[in-house]
Order: sequence, then structure tokens, then C-alpha cells
Amino acid sequence: MRNDINMVLRSQPEIKQFIRQHPYWYRKLSRDPYQLQQLQVEVNQFYGRTFPQRMEKIQNNLQLAMMLIQMLQMNPFGGNQDQPPPME
Repeated sequence: MRNDINMVLRSQPEIKQFIRQHPYWYRKLSRDPYQLQQLQVEVNQFYGRTFPQRMEKIQNNLQLAMMLIQMLQMNPFGGNQDQPPPME
């Protein structure tokens, strides 16, 4: 493999880990080192860094927060404030 590709792999451990998990990229980069940009695109998709993946994650977190707020508004554990606490 070319030295410039090795330098990129040493400087970015996430790409190095991705290539270890997907060894066909060793062959691809050895044969065509200009596919480094395509590798970066796949790494971003794998780690969930694309814009649609980030938006989906934000949306899921908002839905979870809304569900928790709704559960707290139902107040299943607190009971009514007018009632005295249960006797033990």
C-alpha cells in the first residue's frame, strides 16, 4: 500500500478500524488509491455521520423526550396532592 494511504490510516484510527472490519478495502486501495474519498464516505455512513442519519437520531431523541414528558404528565406514581400519603 502506498505511503500516503498508510499515513492517512495512522492519523485517523477510525478509518483504520473500519478497514480492519472490512478487509476488501485493503485490496481496493492497493489497486486504486484514489478511492480514498469513497472510503471516507463509507466510513461516515458506517459510523452514522451523514446528515440524514444525524437528523434521524435527533428525531428519535425528541420522540423519546416527548414520551417521557407525557408519562410524567400522567403522574402515575405521585397520586393526587389533595390525598394524604399512604400509611405504612
